[in-house]
Amino acid sequence: MTQVLLQNGVCSPVKIGIDFGTTRIVAAAVDRGNYPLVNFEAPDGHARDWFPPLIAVRGETRVYGWDAWLAQGQPGWTILRSLKRCLKDAGPETRMEIAGHAFEVRQLLREMMAALRVQLREHSTLPDDGNKALEAMLGVPANANSSQRFLTTEAAREAGFDVLGLLNEPSAAAVEFAHRDLVNRKGRSGGRLLVYDLGGGTFDASLIELGDGEHSIVASDGIPTLGGDDFDEILAELALEAAGVSRDERDSLSGAEWFVLLDECRERKEALSPNTRKLTVDLERVRHNWREISIGASAFYERCRPLIESTRRVVDELLAAHAERPIDSLYVTGGGSELPPVARILRESYGRRVRRSAYMRSATAIGLAIRADTQSGFVLRDRFMRNFGLWRETDEGRGVVFDLVFSRGTELPGPKQPPLRSVRAYRPAHNVGHFRYLECARLAQDGRPVGEITEWDDIRFPFDPDLQDRPDLATVLVRRTPTTAAFVVEETYTCDSSGNLAVAISNKSTGYEKRFRLGRWSEKQPKILSSRTAKRSA
Repeated sequence: MTQVLLQNGVCSPVKIGIDFGTTRIVAAAVDRGNYPLVNFEAPDGHARDWFPPLIAVRGETRVYGWDAWLAQGQPGWTILRSLKRCLKDAGPETRMEIAGHAFEVRQLLREMMAALRVQLREHSTLPDDGNKALEAMLGVPANANSSQRFLTTEAAREAGFDVLGLLNEPSAAAVEFAHRDLVNRKGRSGGRLLVYDLGGGTFDASLIELGDGEHSIVASDGIPTLGGDDFDEILAELALEAAGVSRDERDSLSGAEWFVLLDECRERKEALSPNTRKLTVDLERVRHNWREISIGASAFYERCRPLIESTRRVVDELLAAHAERPIDSLYVTGGGSELPPVARILRESYGRRVRRSAYMRSATAIGLAIRADTQSGFVLRDRFMRNFGLWRETDEGRGVVFDLVFSRGTELPGPKQPPLRSVRAYRPAHNVGHFRYLECARLAQDGRPVGEITEWDDIRFPFDPDLQDRPDLATVLVRRTPTTAAFVVEETYTCDSSGNLAVAISNKSTGYEKRFRLGRWSEKQPKILSSRTAKRSA
């Protein structure tokens, strides 16, 4: 790959797409209209086109990536896998308990990103003289909440990446599909695509209109806690059952032993082909007195089938909600989709429209690199995946209504466009404004939130000027007062191209203003993820 020089002789930034997966981190580079995968130097001397998102902890010491890979099975080390799955419930102050020690999730993610950056700079096929900026387009699940988007963006920035933006993972896969399809069809483009993206820890489905270089997200849905990790756990349970391992013995497994067991099951799962009849799981890797066990592939597939069926129901509901035009193709991607029954079950419903990606584990990273390339000519219009708003009092406090700020389906701005804005102005009736935000999947005819509802944030703003210097408004009783009606308050909501939400609340009469980044993290005490969750992931 040749370095591209600017006219003034200064090296241009290195641009990459990074798919921060649950079980693999995959990166693709921008190289004059090509988007090759980045290979990393693995400890066994082989090149790998992925980087392991592993954390190894011993006391207060933490190592990441390949260093964590080498620590597995070593005395005193606890291995954490699937950090990405923890982000959906985390905020900037959330802590995770690992081996008896609590660490900020934000810190773990930042250090993981920093380890990745070192690998990209020093131990990969990405050419770099060390002085050029490393510009990255990052992928997130389509159903990622604002908290997850914030954490991903900030961790990458704090680790030294210049973040170009975020893109939903199935949307990135659609960009890869459209780019390759446009080349194959020699300029003819168009159609409607359903991207089925079953990764290591999340499932996303996005319905996308393909245009001539410009694509639009029609709708997205998914399951944030379903992926290849679950197939690994199913295989592990089947192996333990077949070996006659008692429940007490299973409960006695250490975090390191669980890691080895799940890693063994992952390797066996990834070696499957449609012709495989039996899987052999080597339980002796877990404990020396255990033995190798064989499991029928059909039994494993049957146990996995309910999970696969749940993804098909999501696709069916998404298509039924937008039935005005049928899809041309159902594009299957993601490492979890490599499980043989996935494509078979999808073909039962969608027949020849099912197209498996040639890059099952890397389509997202390639699409992200294409999006990072300003010369690619591809434009993607993304949208809000949920309704966002807040509760308001009505009828002098005798009732509440939902104030919709940004509706589901609202198109997000492009990377260089100004953020979306929504403004509210009113005369307050209380001494303190208590703002309770939420996201919901659907609204009833009368505007009430229905379906999946997520309590999103909980902030307070002093309408009474005497309270402006109070450090903790949560201790102040909210009461109606006639004096604040003399003021005019304005709320200005913004949303950027990455889906990050913020609000500026100002008292126009006094000039006092506060700004808040909105996300599920305003609890007084930092949340601590359970040690059992960390242990099961270790």
